[in-house]
Amino acid sequence: MIIPSRLVLVSLCLALLTACNSNKQPSGASPSLVKSDSGSVSPGSSSKGIGRFNNVPLTHPLDSEMIATGQATYGSKCNACHKLTDEKLVGPGWKGVTDRRSPEWIMNFITNTQVMLDKDLTAQSEIVSCLVRMPNQDLTDAQARAMLELMRKIDGKN
Repeated sequence: MIIPSRLVLVSLCLALLTACNSNKQPSGASPSLVKSDSGSVSPGSSSKGIGRFNNVPLTHPLDSEMIATGQATYGSKCNACHKLTDEKLVGPGWKGVTDRRSPEWIMNFITNTQVMLDKDLTAQSEIVSCLVRMPNQDLTDAQARAMLELMRKIDGKN
């Protein structure tokens, strides 16, 4: 006999798996293939993501004021779930993210999180490994750009 608390736990796990797989294509359907930033091909993903950012100008050298703003924002909104290393906490670690994703994808994900998680297969793949949807942090465009600058610093960009 299954203990009621186990039944609830199993039901929650099944609900989570069902929710994460709700955007699956029908069997036999072929996903569209889009070239990713690294040159590899990701099913159904756009290298720029989904949102209003189509061209994000980058600073050279890095902007120290933006980095400071990014660190403050990270400390208040992001550090509970993300590490600045490649180690996963609740969400993925940030080290290497600017090598894997375009600046536009990162900005669109930060500012348009729920739509990206619903429609971008690259973003959805993070749910599979993390099992948690990132909540919308309601960052301004300036805060999101500062986060990108911090990520670029972590990855040794100049």
